[in-house]
Amino acid sequence: MVSPLGEGAALSLRGLKVDPPLFNAPMAGLSHTALRQIFLTFGGVGCFFTEMLAAKRLPSENPKRSALVKRTEAERPLAYQLLAATPEELLPAIKVVEGANGEVIDINFGCPAPPIRRMGGGSKLMESLENASRLFRSARKATELALTAKIRLGEELDEVHLKEFVSMLESSGADLITVHGRLRTEGYGRPPRWDWIGKVKSWVKIPVIGNGSIFSVDDGRRALDVSGCDGLMVGRGAITRPWLFSELANELYGKNYERVAPNLPGLYRRYADLLVESFKEQQRLIRLKAFTQYFSKNFPFGHNMAMSVGGAKSWDEAMKRAGDFFLSADPSFKGWALDTVGED
Repeated sequence: MVSPLGEGAALSLRGLKVDPPLFNAPMAGLSHTALRQIFLTFGGVGCFFTEMLAAKRLPSENPKRSALVKRTEAERPLAYQLLAATPEELLPAIKVVEGANGEVIDINFGCPAPPIRRMGGGSKLMESLENASRLFRSARKATELALTAKIRLGEELDEVHLKEFVSMLESSGADLITVHGRLRTEGYGRPPRWDWIGKVKSWVKIPVIGNGSIFSVDDGRRALDVSGCDGLMVGRGAITRPWLFSELANELYGKNYERVAPNLPGLYRRYADLLVESFKEQQRLIRLKAFTQYFSKNFPFGHNMAMSVGGAKSWDEAMKRAGDFFLSADPSFKGWALDTVGED
């Protein structure tokens, strides 16, 4: 049984302190500045992540205007996760991250999406030790920033290949490896293989972060018990319950973040306001719908909210539908003024 790990659990990545060793997962359409600021409301994230960013597109983004790149000063340290298939794609993007004052660069070796694999990136790179090594070594030569990698377990349960791959990352200069505990072909219905994350932990000396289906403190405790990993990366569980990081930090790492019963309609409204600050209407509508799919799980019959907001054609319609749901689901909610929501 894991007891609170306290100060000794803090990680140091090239002198960059990560305390507690808790990371938000890079989730498409969700891991942007608006959600990271929501996490900041509760505390507990030791290192923030962007969503997966296509390296070849990043040089065309304005770091001061692009909602994919922008961040507030409080979102520190921040890891920019880059997707690339070749050094030629990757290296210009690294310069963009350095120019945006990023603290960490993470290379994606785990995305199983077919379009990503067709272009040679994500989990496709795990099939070629040579290509992956060339990509990662080029990144290490190009930057002094902390450099990390996120992987899956591979195509099949193959200890020899997996050990060779993570050992290559370590010898190529990786400062940390995050392991999603599923094979490339396995979906969320399959429980993560925390014992295999434990194997990775035993093969390398650099920190190993475990990722996969952390929805509660008990989930996190079991993950640490079985794998012995150095920290946790949390995705869907923290989208549903953004205060989960503070619970994990308090219970597993001996922190003392304030325990607050969240005002769910107020939290949803705050997220919506933050989207307005960073995204144009169609972009923020897509991101509101994505968030609602998870956040609605806090309510009995929350699927009705997800379906209703998901069918909205405009920002104001989506906010009205969310407000109507809250009126029926939360007796303390008295409605909100839509005339201040959605204005640029």
